[in-house]
Amino acid sequence: MATAATKAFLTKGVGRHKEHLAAFELALRDAGIAQFNIVTVSSIFPAHCRIVKKTDGLKELTAGQILHVVLARTESNEPYRHLAASVGVAIPKDRELYGYLSEHHSFGETDEQAGEYAEDLAAQMLATIINVDFDPDTSYDKRRDVWKLSDQIVKTQHIAQSARGDRNGLWTSVIAACVLVDA
Repeated sequence: MATAATKAFLTKGVGRHKEHLAAFELALRDAGIAQFNIVTVSSIFPAHCRIVKKTDGLKELTAGQILHVVLARTESNEPYRHLAASVGVAIPKDRELYGYLSEHHSFGETDEQAGEYAEDLAAQMLATIINVDFDPDTSYDKRRDVWKLSDQIVKTQHIAQSARGDRNGLWTSVIAACVLVDA
């Protein structure tokens, strides 16, 4: 029987190449996860899982291993097109409960904009299962104060990667990922 991941790490990367797939491969290399078989999964952060440094998480993995990853990916071969990918994390105070991850893929946003959007989305999803009242029509900054004041969401964070499309039309691929490390 499979067990839930006990550790996770965040990573990001960018790649450029004349071939679409090669640009994605280069983004995976930049993120440090190209040597693994990646299986994308939905957005649940396991109970009792903790976020570790990328270098520590990578030490526990072997090339060719199957990795479960929440992956955000955006690509374009349009010159100068601004693209972004981000993953947000929201972890509940009660570590018996699961948390949420969210993927965001966008055009025209900076790292900060894309990252805050993904982080807010993860917190919103978590808030709905732990009964934290919030107004989805308020600004992100006001909702972030609700998350902090609720005392039920212990941690939110994000990782984001943005880039401008290559001026000569090479494929540009950006990724952000939360890699789940099995027990």
